[in-house]
Amino acid sequence: MVHLSGGLTTIGTDKVIVVSDSEGPSQKVYLSPFYMDKYEVSNEKFREFIQASKYKTQAEEFGSSFIMTAYSKSRSPNLQQESTVTDTPWWQLVKGVTWKRPEGSNSSIRDMLNHPVVHVSWNDARNYCDWLGKRLPTEAEWEYAARGGLNDRLFPWGNNPLPKGGHRMNIWQGRFPKENTADDGYVGTAPINTYPPNGYGLYNMVGNVWEWVHDWWGRRQKLDSSNQDFPRNPKGPNSGVKRVQKGGSYLCHKSYCYRYRCAARNAAPPDSSAINLGFR
Repeated sequence: MVHLSGGLTTIGTDKVIVVSDSEGPSQKVYLSPFYMDKYEVSNEKFREFIQASKYKTQAEEFGSSFIMTAYSKSRSPNLQQESTVTDTPWWQLVKGVTWKRPEGSNSSIRDMLNHPVVHVSWNDARNYCDWLGKRLPTEAEWEYAARGGLNDRLFPWGNNPLPKGGHRMNIWQGRFPKENTADDGYVGTAPINTYPPNGYGLYNMVGNVWEWVHDWWGRRQKLDSSNQDFPRNPKGPNSGVKRVQKGGSYLCHKSYCYRYRCAARNAAPPDSSAINLGFR
């Protein structure tokens, strides 16, 4: 884990790109010191949790999870599709998909133990954290950590998605959703220690897999800080329907899901899971 000093920081942005996600306005908050894992939780670490606790994930209980069949490496004709997302038909709910069989019954994590675990719900992530005596970061903590000491930048390393022509994140390359050229080295997930870390020594803070955070989703509002009494350790709304996700994933493309940015956000019900959804 990495110790982060916190202090006064800015979250959100005034340069909003996805208006419906309520990325802005920016606001100053105060964070106490905290710890953050250097890496996303791997298949190997999650397997240790499952073996020790006998926990059953929600995808296992429900018997299905979401995968993107347009990209699926296995392209198995035996995939048992339960339903398709109307506006995004490449997303399909498929039977037998779990964290250990991420693309269906014929798939395996045998050669992917150092890749991030996927098909985990917010509730699964919370149970893992409880088992370790840890917790999920708040959205404010996650965003502070992702910025790596930089201020008002799109990505953890700056504003250029390809600094000096080099890839720093695992996202969709090519024409979405028909062609992924894998110019960044990967069609699916990348190992958790891929690409250089940010200024705080944290890996894959954007791209690779979406990461659950503590907060319920709510619309950001400009807070009155005229008296310099900044909010301390904000944790989002007290209740809600969806939990916040941060960082984007390997299935994000600028034309479709330009959310692999520090200030970007997404949300889903806490019992949902997908092939591009993990945590740290």
